[in-house]
Order: sequence, then structure tokens, then C-alpha cells
Amino acid sequence: MENTTEQTKGMTAEESLSLITETLNSNRKEIIQRSSKYYILWGALLTLFSIVIYLLWKLTDQGAWNNLWFAMPVIGFLLARLIGRKDADVNVQNDVSRITHGIWSAFGIFACTVAVFTIAYSYVSDGALELGRTIRAMVSVASLTAEIVLLFGLAESACGVALKNWAMKIAGFVTGIGGLAIYYITGANEEQMFIFTFAGLVLVATGLIVKRQYR
Repeated sequence: MENTTEQTKGMTAEESLSLITETLNSNRKEIIQRSSKYYILWGALLTLFSIVIYLLWKLTDQGAWNNLWFAMPVIGFLLARLIGRKDADVNVQNDVSRITHGIWSAFGIFACTVAVFTIAYSYVSDGALELGRTIRAMVSVASLTAEIVLLFGLAESACGVALKNWAMKIAGFVTGIGGLAIYYITGANEEQMFIFTFAGLVLVATGLIVKRQYR
């Protein structure tokens, strides 16, 4: 944007506005194009982890395998940083990139907060028998899955609005509403992992569509 400001000196108001608009659109397209790699990365990880946790939960009948989810953001952030280093020379920083970063940061904070409160409540409820506690914990985790996928869909749609990209907008609605439908169909059992499998596949598909749009 600094270069753009220098270029607008000596131009008419109309020419300056046209140049600024052209620059913003170019930066927006660059951000969307680079985002496709992160969509594919996180979508693939989400799909992989959900399937692995589902199989382990199904085979052992132990919901404790959900703790493996804590490994996903660690692996994902390390891979994302590796990708980010390759894009360092073409890194675009403007109001749009800061907005999208803020949206996903807010999603992460809300998702983690909801998870902590939900899981903590399910295990500290007073006056519950062991069976009742277990059932309530399963229901709480299942509802947590639905809440997170709704937040995820909202964040993706919001990014689509900020970046003016129809694929991201639609994918967000499909993820949130489709994930909620799967939640009501599967119930409080290991099949709830298919919500994240569905969300991951939609995320990968979105990344591939965006990549094709701006290749």
C-alpha cells in the first residue's frame, strides 16, 4: 500500500481511486490463492484425525481417544509455518489479510473456550452416579462437536465475505448446516466423528476450487 500511495501523487482523484481499488483487488486475489494451500492442509488433517479417532474409538469403545485432537493443531501449525516460510517473499499484509487472520484467531479462541468449559462441566457435575456421569460426558462431547463445527462454518463464511469469494461463503454454510445435520443423525457416539470428516472434506474441496479459480 505504501507504493500505491507514492504512485497516487500527481494523479486525479478518480485515477487514484482506480489504482487503489486495483491494488486491493490484486492483494485480495493473492491472499485467496495462498489460502488454498492452508485450506487443503487443515482439511486433510481434519479428515485424517477424525477417521483415525473414529476407528480407535470404535475398536476399543474408549472415548478417551478424543485426546488425540490436541495433537492436530500442533502438527498443523508446524506444517503451516513451513508453508508460510516458502511464501515469505510474497507475503501480503493489508486490512483484508488482518481481518481474515482475526476471524480465524477468534474461531480458535471461541472453540478452545467452549471445549474447556464443556468438558470441565461434564466431569465436575455434583451428585452423579458413574453411569450417569459417563452418559452426560458423552452427550456433552457430542454437543461440543456440533458447536465447534457451527463456529467453524461461521468463520469460513465470514472469510468468504471478507475476501469476496463465493466458494468460501458456500463452503461455510455447507459445513455448519451439514455438520449439524450429521450431529442429529449420528447422536452421542463415535459416529459423531463423521461431522469432522465431512468438514475436512469440504475444506479440502474448497481449497481445490479456490486454487483452480486463481491458478
